Amino acid sequence: MSKSLKTGGRVYVFIDAANIWDVQKSKGKWFDYEKLKQFLKDTFDPSELKIFYYSAYPADGTRDYDLDGKHRFFTFLKKGVNFTVRKKPLKRIRADSEEGEYIIEKGDMDVELTIDVVGHMENYDTAVFFTGDSDFLALISYIRQKNKKVYVFSSENNISNELRTGSDGYRDILKIADDVWGKDLRYRRSKKKDS
Repeated sequence: MSKSLKTGGRVYVFIDAANIWDVQKSKGKWFDYEKLKQFLKDTFDPSELKIFYYSAYPADGTRDYDLDGKHRFFTFLKKGVNFTVRKKPLKRIRADSEEGEYIIEKGDMDVELTIDVVGHMENYDTAVFFTGDSDFLALISYIRQKNKKVYVFSSENNISNELRTGSDGYRDILKIADDVWGKDLRYRRSKKKDS
């Protein structure tokens, strides 16, 4: 098991799902979010633990597979594990190239995450980020100036050097306890199409 940080106090966790997806692909496993929540309790020994989860998802009708599982997962996080879930559909932007028209999908949740980090600042003593995105360096520097402790969980192949060294501590998710990992990743089945 990872070395305990035992910061105590009020700990708020901010999970950037898109960024952490790359870590899960590297491991070949899904996070078990119930176990991850327990790991955070054991690691930080908080008087209060609140976990936020940020995710963009494909709009209905844009995939050849069923999206019900994604929505059930969000419901599980909210009702089963008591996470605060911030979600929005991916924005679809039409673009042109020499090969023809194509669609770009964007689902950046950085603004939503930042609003929560700043808006809840009086409610936590320690902020924990599950992301490797260097765009959060300014945010992390700002809240550290407000005497908040900040820890970052990511992986060596998915984190910027600035983010790793700009916090009070960095942990490689791929090297933390195996008991936070759940089922193996599998290829998705396509929806059956009527012929």
